[in-house]
Formats: sequence, C-alpha cells, structure tokens
Amino acid sequence: MVKDKIAYVCSNCGQESAKWMGKCPSCGQWNTFKEIRIAADSGSQAAKSAGMTMRHGGAVTMFGGQHSDADAKPMNLKDISAVDEPRIDMMDEELNRVLGGGMVPGSITLLGGEPGIGKSTLTLQTILNMKHRRVLYVSGEESAHQIKLRADRLAKGQAMLKGTSTDDVASLAGTPPENAFDHITILCETQLEKIFSHIQQVAPELIVIDSIQTIATESVDSSPGSVSQVRECAASLLRFAKTSGIPVILIGHINKEGTLAGPKILEHIVDTVIQFEGDQHYMYRILRSIKNRFGSTSELGIYEMLQGGLRQVSNPSELLLTEDHDGLSGVAISAAIEGVRPFLVETQALVSTAAYGTPQRSATGFDQRRLNMLLAVMEKRVGFKLMAKDVFLNIAGGLRVTDPAMDLSVLAAVLSSNVDTAIEQGWCMCGEVGLSGEVRPVSRIEQRIAEAEKLGFQHIIIPKYNYHGFDHKKYQIEIHPVRKVEEAFRCLFG
Repeated sequence: MVKDKIAYVCSNCGQESAKWMGKCPSCGQWNTFKEIRIAADSGSQAAKSAGMTMRHGGAVTMFGGQHSDADAKPMNLKDISAVDEPRIDMMDEELNRVLGGGMVPGSITLLGGEPGIGKSTLTLQTILNMKHRRVLYVSGEESAHQIKLRADRLAKGQAMLKGTSTDDVASLAGTPPENAFDHITILCETQLEKIFSHIQQVAPELIVIDSIQTIATESVDSSPGSVSQVRECAASLLRFAKTSGIPVILIGHINKEGTLAGPKILEHIVDTVIQFEGDQHYMYRILRSIKNRFGSTSELGIYEMLQGGLRQVSNPSELLLTEDHDGLSGVAISAAIEGVRPFLVETQALVSTAAYGTPQRSATGFDQRRLNMLLAVMEKRVGFKLMAKDVFLNIAGGLRVTDPAMDLSVLAAVLSSNVDTAIEQGWCMCGEVGLSGEVRPVSRIEQRIAEAEKLGFQHIIIPKYNYHGFDHKKYQIEIHPVRKVEEAFRCLFG
C-alpha cells in the first residue's frame, strides 16, 4: 500500500516545501507554512469518473473545440479550432459584462466578498432567472429551508422590480408558482465524493458551490477550510469542469486583509476571479473582475441593494450625483471610466488646520499614496501651502475608483475646501496630473464628454492634448482645454 506524503504549503502564496520553514522564500511572510497530507489516491479520481460519466450521459462532450479525453495528445497549433465557444447567458447584464459576455462552458469561476455583502444573494438571484438551464446549488453553510425562504423573497422582489401585477406579487409573497423553481436542485452536503455522486444523478448544466471553504474530501486528513482541503477540492472540481464541459461557480471567503481566504493557488486554479465589493452601510455593490482568462479585467458591474434583492444599475452616474451641493465647498465632479463604461463621480475633500503636530492624510475610495503625491504637486508647482493642514478625501457612494483621470478633480476639491469657495454647478473635469504640474491626456475622451453632456453639465475641463482629434462642434457642452493645473484652477475660480 502506498503511503501518504507529507508536504508544507505557504498559506499566503502557495509555495511548496518538503520541510517546514519559518519564513517563506517566495513572499517573505513568517509562520505561513502549513502541513498537508497528500493521499496516494486523491479526490480528483472521483471528479474524473464523474466527468466521464457526465460526458457519456449526454452532457457537453466538447470543450475548447476538442474532446477532453483523459490521455491528452500533442497537437499542432494550426490544427486547433479557433471558433469561439458559445457563451452562457446569465440573464444579468452586469454579470455578463464582468464575465466578458457570459459564462464559458467548462469554466470555473470564483466569487469572493465580505461576509453579508450579498454573494449568495447575487448567485441565487442569477440562477432563479436562468429558467432554461438545470442548476445544482450545493450549500455547505445554510439549510434547504433557509435557501427556500431567500428564494421566495428574491422571486417577490424581482417581480416587483419588473413591474409584475399586484396579484402576481401577492402570489409570490406566499407560495410561488409550481414551476418557478423547477430548474433548481438544492443539495446540502459538504463531502466532495457525495457531491459528485449527486451530480451524476441530477445531470445539471450549471453547478454552484457555496462555499468552497466548507467542502472536504476523504482523501485528505484535515478539517474543511484548511490549505490542503481547499486545494484538493478546487483541483477536483477543476478537473470535473474541464472534462464534462459543465461550468462551476465557487463562492469563497475572504480574510481580514480583504483578500481571498485559502492558498493563493486557489486563484491560480480557477479561470475567473470576481470580487463583490461595497460598504454594508451603502446601498451600492460593485462587481469587479480580478482575473479573467476569457475577457477583460477592467470591467465593472454595479448593483443597488434593495429589500427584495439586487437591482442592476445601468446608469450609475444618475445615482452617484443625486445630491445638490450648490454653494458647498470641497466638491468636484469627475468624468471617470471603469472598463468601457463612463460615469461621473463626486469627489469630496475637507481641508482643516491640523490639531496636532503631524497633519493627517486620509482617503476613502482613492489611493492614499497618490493623494500624497498630488498634494506635493499642489504645494510645489501651484504654491498652496498644505503642510500644516489635515486633508480628508472621499469618493461619494462608497465607490473605489482607480482611473488616473480623477487627479484633476481631487486637486480641485482640495483647493475648493482650502479657500472655502464652491465650484459652480455645471462644471466637471477629467485629467491626469504629472509631477511637474502638467495635465496629461486621458483615454476615451469623447465618451467622457458625451456622458457629461447627457447629464446636463454645461462645462468640462479636459487636457489640451485630447482637444485635437475629434469633432468639437457636435457637442453642446463647452469644452475647456488646459495644459497645466493653474489653467484649470483659473477656469474654476477665476
């Protein structure tokens, strides 16, 4: 009988070692090596047999244009089919955008987020709308009764959002129609081998695992959620997805640092990593792609958390600019872009005299190191002394924006609060600020101008370099090209 092997894996980066080490040579973290036991017959054999059974049972037999046979053979690159696989419509425009146009058959997606942010709600709401596909929902955290109560609440909320009649909503509040949940099968199980056995019986077209940290395999002698269990279970599910062509959605936990819990290899194994973000005290939720083998990682999905579930926000600018700030200083509007969609963001700043010797620099929703750099540019190039003052910056709505075009609005909001002079209504701006005080060009300038004009703004400040190359006459909004930060300030404050 083959004996089990002992190995040590870094829980931070996934580095393997034959012996325990205090400091990881890969990531430099201390006391992160955990002992794992590698069984001679791993749980991936169960996934392999389940995938082969699913293929012969009439499920998807092709993946990536080729048969997923166990014995892979080398192929010439010119002989491989380049035809795109048909995407699976998730019946959710925001989720489809983040995935790159829909879910790819045979892919494995990891959805992470803070506790209570709405991961299970988003997943259950999505599969409720996918009535054309059989879905297996595996829950290791909740009972079937809890899931049924949430499904009833979401069905009622979605009916109200879609404008269903009062009688239909009343019926959904009690007992939903008999065929409302026919396509969803609920399984409350944490043992991987039993899950694969049920998959063969149900023959689903989409599998949801909630969550990967609660699943365990018999081949690994450790508790669920450990490095070895998460690693082996994810590898088994990956093999099953690739051999059967059935997509799998994994819901994962995050640690106190805000990163996905478990070994880093979990993120390497999956095809797509999606982060569900947002402050629980705000109604907005952001769906952000961190890794995507089938699409762009710059896409962004925005939802509004309501009592009846999550509502898709197709035009976030109107929601982020609902407040009237006429006469209030420290507020500037920026035309930002996340992915391919433009939206206007409200930047708030507060500058006050430092109560203690060392001034504070605080930023919410914006990179604090970049804020320090912009304040140094303002002091060195423009001449405003902020060394003895506290500076607080906030991106309204709980949003976290990484667009460099936010620089100009950050400086404008800080200066507005410093001199206690409000920026006139109807002005917005975009532009990256360099270390010498110049306003550098930004991408997709025409989309930013069109979005500002659509929302009723009369003036927009843009980099002078972007002023050339497009037709200005087709816009009703007045465009102010600037080359330096001082020119932008003269436009705003005279």
